[in-house]
Amino acid sequence: MTAPVSAVAPTRARLRLLLVALALALLLSELDQTVFATALPTVVGELDGVGDMLWVNTAYVLAGTVTMPLYGRLSDLIGRRPLLLAGLLVFLAGSVVGGLAPSMAVLITARTVQGLGAGGMIILVQAVVADAVPARERAAYLSAVAAVFAVAAVLGPVLGGWLTEGPGWRWAFWVNLPVGGLALVAVAVLLHEPPRNRARLRPDVAGFGLLTLAVTAVVLLASWAGTRFAWGSPAVLGLAVVAVLATAAFVAVERRAAEPVLPLSLFADRTFRAAVLAGLAMAVAMFGTVGYLPTYLQMVTGLGPTAAGLAMLSLVAGIGLCTVGSARLVRRTGRYRTLTLLGSVLTAVALALLATLTPATPLPLTAGYLFGLGAGIGCAWEVLVVVVQNSSPPSLVGTATAANSFLREIGVCLGSAVVGAAFTSRLARALPVTPEDLTPERVRLLPPEARAGVATAYNDALTPVFGWLVPVMLLAVLALVALREVPLRSILATMEEPAEER
Repeated sequence: MTAPVSAVAPTRARLRLLLVALALALLLSELDQTVFATALPTVVGELDGVGDMLWVNTAYVLAGTVTMPLYGRLSDLIGRRPLLLAGLLVFLAGSVVGGLAPSMAVLITARTVQGLGAGGMIILVQAVVADAVPARERAAYLSAVAAVFAVAAVLGPVLGGWLTEGPGWRWAFWVNLPVGGLALVAVAVLLHEPPRNRARLRPDVAGFGLLTLAVTAVVLLASWAGTRFAWGSPAVLGLAVVAVLATAAFVAVERRAAEPVLPLSLFADRTFRAAVLAGLAMAVAMFGTVGYLPTYLQMVTGLGPTAAGLAMLSLVAGIGLCTVGSARLVRRTGRYRTLTLLGSVLTAVALALLATLTPATPLPLTAGYLFGLGAGIGCAWEVLVVVVQNSSPPSLVGTATAANSFLREIGVCLGSAVVGAAFTSRLARALPVTPEDLTPERVRLLPPEARAGVATAYNDALTPVFGWLVPVMLLAVLALVALREVPLRSILATMEEPAEER
């Protein structure tokens, strides 16, 4: 047994400064997940690594996803501060290596190191907020986290393109150093925690190893199936078998582990299960849609890259307004079940509307659908984090937050990969040339009839896939119908406070 550790609330001014520092750290980690989307063609051209292009982003996502549960569990045992500082240092070290990378092998290594540091950012930021802010007021602070996600999702590709055309793609790494250094100093100065008893620290090496194997298989399966390898190929089937066997072995090991990296007891709670399942479904739908909408806007409506990015701001506006609004409602009423249900239903409706898009759809109407998608996500995304944290024992808040983010990241990978595979395969059948031969600039130079044909092909390839995501969100709705509304804590809890009976 550990000695009880009370959460210590910093002053409001110190908390705000700390949250700014944490937001900077989180922004860097999220930007680096998307900033290379537009820079990759130039990067692989300079480093002569077209064949390894996939790994520039896959290595980052894989390393970050695998380490999420480890960060969460260790932060519950030894504290948030040392892990935040360690994560930032590792991330900055990876940025230095990436900025100096002379080859694709070194660049991919740098991205892996960055991912190892970035994997803990979202977990630890949300856990620090949970330590410092009572559950009933927490959604208001976590809305800033949602804003960082929204900004990074839209700004990343735009920033990557600007850096590539201007000072060079290596500045996508160098820009991390001053901002990350500032965040590092701020966390060191502003984040104070009571000491924790580290005597019981017994790392779950077997569990972490099996989890790494299972996640690697799932991420590679999501990245390669239907693109690099056919769905029925030996490589894809082999990865599927590895993922299933490693997951089964992981569950068996976690049942006996003294300090499991992902305690299965968390999933015994009905509220926790419903919230994480809904979050996973929303991640599949959100990132499966958002990842391909900028391409759609450029190829179908004829917008340039900057204009397409600006059009996506309607999505950001929906997320921002409804995240702030839902946070205020939770704080005033202490109720959240209706908000999460509303968010899931709105997301499903928006996806159904996006499935009706045609090349003739007015841009303001498309923007309205995107706003509706953002509104649905904003109503539920961060509120579900509060639900997960509130349904878990205070001594496992970091672990529960990590489990939630880990499963969401799996949803991000699956959504992006499955939608991408379905979209590209349908597009390849609809176009007389390979999609790689067409860029927005080349399409704009085509004769009107040919340009209209390309727009129709892109529209018919992508919009039905949005409709396929509607049942995914209906699963989230069904999960949340079973969610039991547990009163949100109005005061900070001690680390030994027992969980309520569910």
